[in-house]
This record gives sequence, C-alpha cells and structure tokens, in this order.
Amino acid sequence: MMESMNNGDTERATPEIVMDRMPLAPRPCAIAATMELIGDRWSMLVIRELSYGVHRFDRIAGYVGVSRDILTARLRKLEEVGVIERRQYSEHPPRFEYHLTAAGEDLRPLLLSLFQWGSKWAVDEAPSVLVHECGHSLELEHRCAHCGEAVENTSVAMHSRTPLRKSEPFRPAQYRTPDTRSIVSKVNVR
Repeated sequence: MMESMNNGDTERATPEIVMDRMPLAPRPCAIAATMELIGDRWSMLVIRELSYGVHRFDRIAGYVGVSRDILTARLRKLEEVGVIERRQYSEHPPRFEYHLTAAGEDLRPLLLSLFQWGSKWAVDEAPSVLVHECGHSLELEHRCAHCGEAVENTSVAMHSRTPLRKSEPFRPAQYRTPDTRSIVSKVNVR
C-alpha cells in the first residue's frame, strides 16, 4: 500500500513498511557458517593447494601468491577449525607440512564446483581443464543420493528445522571438533 504525503504543492508516494514481513534476524544457514570458517580468498586457495598435494609453507605461499604473515594466520585458523593438520617432517630445525583432515577432504566437491563456475563465468579462457580418469573433461552434475535425479533449482526446497527467533543466537549444526564449536560461539558474540 502506498500513502501520500502533502509537502506544499507536491505530493509524493512512500511505501508502507509492513513489519511482519521484515526479517527478525539473520537466516540460520550452513553456507553462512561455512563462510565464517573458511570463506576468504586465501583460505580457499590454501585448501586448493593442499588438495593438489602441495604441503610445505614456501610452496603454498608461492602458488597462492600470499604474504607469509597472511598465510600463517590462515593456516592457524584452518587448523583451529579442523580443516587442516600440521605434520612435522624435520626436528632440527622444526618444520611442518600441512595436510587436509577429513573435514578438509570434504571440501573437494566445493573446489570442483568453484573451478567449474570460474572456468565458465570468471575468465575469458580457462588456463586449465579438469580431466576425469576416464579421459574426458570433468563436468559436475549434482544428483540426489536417494533417487538419483538431477538436482535443479526447481527440484529443491529449503525446510527450516527450527523457527527463527531474534532472541536466540545462530547455532549451526554441531561441528566435529571442539575448536570449531568455539569459533562459531565467538561469531555469536558480535
């Protein structure tokens, strides 16, 4: 509904704000929780390099093109949230390699999806192509594990498990590590 306001000789219409249609709080979302944990550029590129088999600090820094201090911070955060682990390969001097944990390995489909999307939309010509072991270029398809049907925008609906109340903090699903839960609890303090 529009209402008119009389300002002398001119009238202008202003939209009526219906408060019951306004969101009360941020939508609880696994995507938001994931982005809070690993969602910056440098973290995703570190995960990319680890998935390619690059495990040592200097090589990761070189392939990612990031400063040493930023890389150190991202590696610490990814280790805190259980996405990577450090493995010592030298005692004198102490040196470590970085490897994906099971949680980190579960990010591979996301990397593949980002690669496919970026090859189509972010660059004029993709500098590389992913090839499946069958010998053909990899093209991802999302399918329902239950029925095998292709996942399309029109075939998926979001169902909230709990009602959203402004007084309650955002609580994503229970993470597998206590460190990850502590990171998420810090998000709620903001």
